[in-house]
Amino acid sequence: MIFVKTDDLKYGMRLAKPIYNKSGVLLYERNTRLTIQGIESVKNFGLLGLYILEPAEPVPPMTEEDLDFERFQTMAVFSIREELDNIIAGKEPVNLKRLMNAIIVNYGRLNHKINFTQSLRSTTDYVYKHVINTAILCALISAQTYYTPNEQEEVVMAALLHDIGKLLLPEKIREKFDDYDTNDLPIVKKFQSDGLALLRPELSIDSGVKRIIGQIHKMEYDDGVDDGTKILKSAKILKVANYFDTTTSMKLSHEPISEIAAIKHLLLNKDEYDEEIVGALIKSINILTPGVCIELSNGEKGLVISENKKNILRPTVLGFTTNTIYDLSNNGVYRKYQIVDIMKTMDNRIKIDKEFLDEYMNRQ
Repeated sequence: MIFVKTDDLKYGMRLAKPIYNKSGVLLYERNTRLTIQGIESVKNFGLLGLYILEPAEPVPPMTEEDLDFERFQTMAVFSIREELDNIIAGKEPVNLKRLMNAIIVNYGRLNHKINFTQSLRSTTDYVYKHVINTAILCALISAQTYYTPNEQEEVVMAALLHDIGKLLLPEKIREKFDDYDTNDLPIVKKFQSDGLALLRPELSIDSGVKRIIGQIHKMEYDDGVDDGTKILKSAKILKVANYFDTTTSMKLSHEPISEIAAIKHLLLNKDEYDEEIVGALIKSINILTPGVCIELSNGEKGLVISENKKNILRPTVLGFTTNTIYDLSNNGVYRKYQIVDIMKTMDNRIKIDKEFLDEYMNRQ
């Protein structure tokens, strides 16, 4: 699989990922060969480029849930773009509450983990994609922490609106994708404050939503909430979701960190990130589940054959080259070997080898 910029697309190239319109209608299925008309359509959509299958490459496996997730992301990004742009223009957001409810219905009531996948972001769509994914994570986490319907609505709405101020930033700062230096931070803080001011009472946005956003901004730009105010649990959820999506997302000019690196950071910084909420995130998304390909600290590539639900970082792993089983739940083994990273496909999807896993399990 390779990423090909829009201007470099050629007739006959095969799509590695489906393309949907803003209504979620499938326009081009995976493995579809590009036509001249299809290439023109892609250019009209304003896409940066497409993931293309190499000549002899088979279509990578994706579940129906994975496909539905990507379809929902596409629809939601089109929708939030319209809503946030309306608010900035001083207009009433038409479908904002409908979008919030759709996120909760799809991801705020699940009883199983999902594959949380990312799509490539540019300076023009970064904020829209970020707030959608952050809102989805907030819905997942709030379900694990037994939020009431009203509490879920507040935290998901706050996630959708928390970065509206970044749409007002000068282009030179926006293109840094949150990697701001000390000179940028006062400017970002000012525009985030301007964005919060856009959420006027007549827009029917609950005061609790603005309070959550105000607290997350203080935590991001003022070194925490230090005025004696109790930090809301919803602000803590938003902070965890915001960090996870920001650091693991794919950008044109910035390499993301892996989900494992992000989880390690969250777990190690207990003073900054609420441990219960990080645990709820871990219970919500698939990271080190059977079939995932990883790299160990001894340099060996391996396969997760058994998940460790008590400690996600210590599953049982089968080494590819030595055929050794590493039970990382064993303290003696873990002192010698740890998982360094997850192996990824070109489109930042976790590499899964279910065939190898099935072959191993059939040998037992």
